[in-house]
Amino acid sequence: MTAYYVRAVAFRVGVQLPEVERAVPWSEMVAMARTAENAGFDSIWLGDHLLYDLPGGEARGPWEVWTALAGLASVTERVELGPFVASTSFHAPAMLAKLAATVDAISGGRLILGLGAGWNRREYTAYGFPYDHRVSRFEEAFTIIRELVRTGRSDFRGTYYEVDDCVLDPGPVRAGGPPLMLGSVSPRMLRIGLPHVDAWNVWWSDYGNNAENFAALRARVEEAAEQAGRAPGEVEATAAVLVRLPGGTGRLTADTDDPAVQPVLASDLAEHLRAMADAGAAHLQLVLDPITVESIEAVGEAVQEFRDG
Repeated sequence: MTAYYVRAVAFRVGVQLPEVERAVPWSEMVAMARTAENAGFDSIWLGDHLLYDLPGGEARGPWEVWTALAGLASVTERVELGPFVASTSFHAPAMLAKLAATVDAISGGRLILGLGAGWNRREYTAYGFPYDHRVSRFEEAFTIIRELVRTGRSDFRGTYYEVDDCVLDPGPVRAGGPPLMLGSVSPRMLRIGLPHVDAWNVWWSDYGNNAENFAALRARVEEAAEQAGRAPGEVEATAAVLVRLPGGTGRLTADTDDPAVQPVLASDLAEHLRAMADAGAAHLQLVLDPITVESIEAVGEAVQEFRDG
């Protein structure tokens, strides 16, 4: 009999692996994932992006997220893992559900399915994906993906997507499929997602990277969740946290990040984790600057200090 992962419900701390901060060979990605698991992190996360234009005119992209998640699932045993977050624009919705079900099986039921509408126009135009009506497209794609991973079937005809008696087989290894996480806190996306998702997520620069602002945001999302018919606390609140270590020079990816937002210093991380837990966060994704095997090990010690305290 196959033994599948049993999901924890306590406060959890994960780490995002590199996107395009620097060129990272696959062997180093594997080493980082194994280090995160050995250091006691609860989850590892990979951004779903294809291409960034960097300062100086260089274009750089990360490894393809679903292939990478499958590879990392096969070399880890305990950590949850997921896309942070998967753009529903980059695959036909039914195909994205198929990818998610496969990674869930490879991982033994450790996938968290983060979903969003995407934002980086450069990768859309470079790879030939339509950029218009992204939230409307997301709403239709989300319906198909949700139905397939949760029930195994979808029959849907919309403006942008259509599936005719689609069957997801084999399905996810867990009854009801992997947890769904909404990667947005915009009012319209919340209206679409909150009736259905298990968690919502906010990027560090969108809430100022501090616990006080996160608490205020959580109160707003909780109110929206209750209006959507969810019980108080039923939808987990999760957040990215930017953490600066010695040698950090700033996160090199998106020009949408607010440069005025201050990172959490690694020396202050244990205290910050306590503040975020008190503010109602259920799961945090740490974005490390720099992101290396050594920085994962160092921050793992701070996470353990938080847990011991």
